[in-house]
Amino acid sequence: MIKRNLFFFVLFLVLANIIFGAYQLSQRRTTSFSGDYYSNISHFGQVMRIVHEKYVDEDAVTYEKLINAALEGMLKSLDPHSQYLSREMFTTLQEETQQQYGGIGIQIEMRDNRVTVVSPIANTPGEAAGILPGDQIVGVNGESTDDFTTDRMVELLRGEPGEEVSITLYRPKTEETIEVTVVREIIELESVRDVGLLEGDIGYIRVTQFGERTGSEFADAVQGLENGDMRGLIIDLRNNPGGLLSASVEVAGLFFDRGEMVVYTQGRDRESRREIRSRTGTRDRKYPIVVLINSGSASASEIVAGALRDTRRAVIVGETSFGKGSVQSVEPLRGGDALRYTSARYYTPAGVTIHEKGVRPDIVVDLSIEEEASLLRQRSRPDLTPEEFEERFGFAPIEDRQLQAGIDVLKGLFLHADLGRVSGM
Repeated sequence: MIKRNLFFFVLFLVLANIIFGAYQLSQRRTTSFSGDYYSNISHFGQVMRIVHEKYVDEDAVTYEKLINAALEGMLKSLDPHSQYLSREMFTTLQEETQQQYGGIGIQIEMRDNRVTVVSPIANTPGEAAGILPGDQIVGVNGESTDDFTTDRMVELLRGEPGEEVSITLYRPKTEETIEVTVVREIIELESVRDVGLLEGDIGYIRVTQFGERTGSEFADAVQGLENGDMRGLIIDLRNNPGGLLSASVEVAGLFFDRGEMVVYTQGRDRESRREIRSRTGTRDRKYPIVVLINSGSASASEIVAGALRDTRRAVIVGETSFGKGSVQSVEPLRGGDALRYTSARYYTPAGVTIHEKGVRPDIVVDLSIEEEASLLRQRSRPDLTPEEFEERFGFAPIEDRQLQAGIDVLKGLFLHADLGRVSGM
């Protein structure tokens, strides 16, 4: 009886192994896994086990720490925009798109293994402190950032309002190292600012980022200007680091026909092409438009500028933009973490990719590093008269040459339209 039971038990194990092996084989086929996948996973496991068991500092090599470090390194090796997001980082990302968080108000990314400022956010402590696009953060509170991830950097820069943070910056343009002390604040990301008329009939709207409310805020601003005496519009996207793709399409789409393609994305497969079309264009807008950009204009800003340029709906003025033409997807994981990875590149309506190239302006107006720093300071204190500003900061306000060039372009277009009407009589 015992032998008979043992026979059936062994038979059960053999059948179970056959079934499991068949299942594994089918999984390999259906998921296109090759033998290399399993051999490399085995190799990774072997290395992790050796490090876990034999590394001198036992506390540094828990399986959780090793796995997290491996995931961070894997994503970091792909490109500057792919990232393994801890629960805290994922929360930070959600706060940014919801347009409110506590910190100093700068956008950063990893570039050439350095944490680099994409742009300071308008009317924030970071802008007021004179932090510029392209600045490299080489120290925080006296600690070197050589081995920092963006996760670690955000953790140090975010914090309670009223607290100070000391930042050491290296500025490649001038090859100087700068120390700044910034007091954290609640960063209210009102993305559409300084709406008004310049010289009586030129509309002006500054968009500082693309968040959940940007599309509706921008539409309201445009409607208000159109109800006035506006003959032409300047959209200022300088130092706008981007944000939500959907928000950029809402902004650009106001000047497109409903259903017209604003941008398309293309992933690794031909079938992954996705055309994104205007859902907001409802009226014929014939007035001329100028878009201002600079090296701090990135991502969603470049979508707007590229779409309006390609379709000849706007004249682009300023400097070549940042050149971030990739689309990031975010997938939540168990435990509150998330995975952000580059899933596609975006293309303007003419099929042009901006990735690592940027949008080239129609009219180039380069600013010196001193001019840019002065203008950032001026924009952060619109409440001061020129006399008060000079007394406070030690220099008189300077002319914004890029903005003036945009005004001159529109005046020339107004004159051309007026002459055309006269000649047609």
